[in-house]
Amino acid sequence: MEQNNRILVVEDDAGIRRSLFETLGALGFSVGEAHNGEEAQQRLRMVTYNAVLLDINMPGMGGIETCRRISQQHPGLPIIMLTVRDEEDDIVEALDAGASDFVTKPFQIRELTARIRAVVRRQNAPLATTEPLTVVGEISLDADRRRVEKRGEQIHLAPKEFETLRYLMQHAGRPVRHERLLASVWGPLYGTEREYLRVIVNQLRKKIEDDPSHPAYILTESHIGYRFRPSLDETEEAGR
Repeated sequence: MEQNNRILVVEDDAGIRRSLFETLGALGFSVGEAHNGEEAQQRLRMVTYNAVLLDINMPGMGGIETCRRISQQHPGLPIIMLTVRDEEDDIVEALDAGASDFVTKPFQIRELTARIRAVVRRQNAPLATTEPLTVVGEISLDADRRRVEKRGEQIHLAPKEFETLRYLMQHAGRPVRHERLLASVWGPLYGTEREYLRVIVNQLRKKIEDDPSHPAYILTESHIGYRFRPSLDETEEAGR
């Protein structure tokens, strides 16, 4: 599978860039290189890639802004951020910019290649059949148009925010375990990265709830996961 997949490595450190080029190439990937965000955008205009490995800390146009621009110019292209930190602020920024996943330096090449394969596999998955419009309370989700509205006003969601909301709304009224939600949104390799869900759910609540500190839609099921309330007529108190 790898020999048909093109990976663009965007990294200002020449040593790391060369190491990734040689290692991923030896594993059968076709690897392109860019040393900054501007060069990455130029290469993406010339060559079709299946995924991007993007350093979060680069001089000039930083990794977050580069991620945002790539996501806008190439919707659906998986972007894996390479970072030396594993902090919530970085995760929030990167997910909102359109990142698909994160790998913290120093990383194991087996972990990195597994994550590359996971995002590429999801990108190459057959398109789902047409889904009906999902409406709960004042929230509507159109999966085919990838559009979410509240009271008729469109809400901008990052890709992982959209997929998380979509899954929760599809299973409205039923508790969804952390592991199941992670696997459905990120793939079968995931199940323990609960900080991803915490970040995503916090961001979703800020965007769709009238009062994020007292959510009416996305409820926390203690020690289990999350549940999307199927009807606002319910009287139960929302957990956080």
